[in-house]
Amino acid sequence: MADAALRLKTLLEQLLGAPLPVRIRAWDGSQAGPPDAPALVVRNRRAVRRLLFKPGELGLARAWVAGDLDIDGDFYTALDLISGLVWERGEDPRSTVAALRDPDVRAAVRGLLKLGRLPLPPAPPPEEVRRRRGRLHTRRSDKRAVSHHYDVGNDFYEIVLGPSMVYSCAYWESPDATLEDAQRDKLDLVCRKLALTPGQRLLDVGCGWGSLAIHAAREHGAQVVGITLSQEQAAYARKRVAEEGLTDRIEIRVQDYRDVTDGPFDAISSIGMAEHVGAERYLEYTRDLYALLAPGGRLLNHQIARRPQHDESAYRLDGFIDAYVFPDGELAPLGTTVTQLERAGFEVRDVESIREHYALTLRRWVAGLEADWAHAMKLAGPGRARVWRLYMAACALAFERNRIGVNQVLAVRTPESGASGMPLRARTWN
Repeated sequence: MADAALRLKTLLEQLLGAPLPVRIRAWDGSQAGPPDAPALVVRNRRAVRRLLFKPGELGLARAWVAGDLDIDGDFYTALDLISGLVWERGEDPRSTVAALRDPDVRAAVRGLLKLGRLPLPPAPPPEEVRRRRGRLHTRRSDKRAVSHHYDVGNDFYEIVLGPSMVYSCAYWESPDATLEDAQRDKLDLVCRKLALTPGQRLLDVGCGWGSLAIHAAREHGAQVVGITLSQEQAAYARKRVAEEGLTDRIEIRVQDYRDVTDGPFDAISSIGMAEHVGAERYLEYTRDLYALLAPGGRLLNHQIARRPQHDESAYRLDGFIDAYVFPDGELAPLGTTVTQLERAGFEVRDVESIREHYALTLRRWVAGLEADWAHAMKLAGPGRARVWRLYMAACALAFERNRIGVNQVLAVRTPESGASGMPLRARTWN
């Protein structure tokens, strides 16, 4: 009799100590759980083995990327229901050891071992980053991490990001606006906050595929230096710059921010870059940007922020994102970012939270990926496409639920005279 789903549901509930909010559909065709809920499709016994050998988020992620797990029903609803059981519990080894002292938990583990028919742990999917020893956030390790994330193929990113090729939070006038309009409005918002005027020099740190550089040069007359560690991004950006006829105003470099020596610049944009820098390097980063700015120059730092913890030393990188999306990426609380900017010498003049805007952006990216799913899998491979679908949808929910945020911080290298160059009323409120 086909009963794998019921057995799996019973054992998982016993292990987790809570009822499963989703339905289980197993490899033998059996189903168990709430009939109206989305279904977690367990395609084979290998999925069970992955969860046993790596309990929690990473085990689920490996099973998802490998295609051993799938979701039938509303994707966002399923992720939201599962996150309450898995993502919010963390993966502290000490809690796992403590749980295994419980006789019911040990019995559930033995039942799952039998159900999974364990011989050896399955190998991680090839999309998972293979860890190297050594210090984080050196020039070499940062280049390797950026290559893993961005050198997936420009054609794949065109599917996800759309014609704007902007890989950061858009700025929405309304939820009904087009993604292209919202991204254009974001680029112009950055340029207006920097108060760019014709002939001013802008350094765009982490310039991506060149969208901000092109907008700043074409619409505001700036002279732009854009830097990235991705060879594929740089080649794409240079092609776009040439097609726009802006080669006399824009230079795209494959260069580490620590190697930029041709300041001063009148303005610096850091859009979605600081998340790659790392906590131990962040003060160095802000000091480097401060040194590259002319007195009175402005920095616009656009950065994802996490919520502060009671014990900041307990912060750990997200297992799935670190292994499959942003190797070595770190999020900091907004207050920490502001403090480090001030320690570097900046005067912070404005902070704008645009958290809801990122949720809208991510849902549009997911929709773009799903609309051209077969082509995306052909370009990047099924595993990589599944990584991006899960990553973007889960992040959309995290922004919607206020688990993470994103902020634009405007800072000035205010000269000794104290003349910041800022208007008395920087912005108006509705």
